[in-house]
Amino acid sequence: MTAPVKPVITFDELEKVDIRVGTIKLVEDVENSRKLIKLTVDFGDFTRTILTGMKGERENPKEIEGQQALFVVNLAPRKMAGELSEGMLFDIGYADGIVPVLAQPEKPVPNGTRLG
Repeated sequence: MTAPVKPVITFDELEKVDIRVGTIKLVEDVENSRKLIKLTVDFGDFTRTILTGMKGERENPKEIEGQQALFVVNLAPRKMAGELSEGMLFDIGYADGIVPVLAQPEKPVPNGTRLG
């Protein structure tokens, strides 16, 4: 069954979210967490550390190293399991109970390319 559509937002609200393509350069374990892994992501002009709850979802989380994906880059930094996360990875499926996959561009684009 498909989840209900979330409440309507305005275009101005959507415009506040900065979504960019980045290349996942490094995937590391977060030792103090059962769920989190740490991604080092190249956005062209800057690099960010982004934590994601992917541990246990994939047999080998390092398989996403070198892949491009979509990220929110203007989310307020948040400390989790003693590490600072500076954004959010977009993945597809977790909220619907399926093994998540990365939200990716259909072909390579320059790191830092914005959605929209």
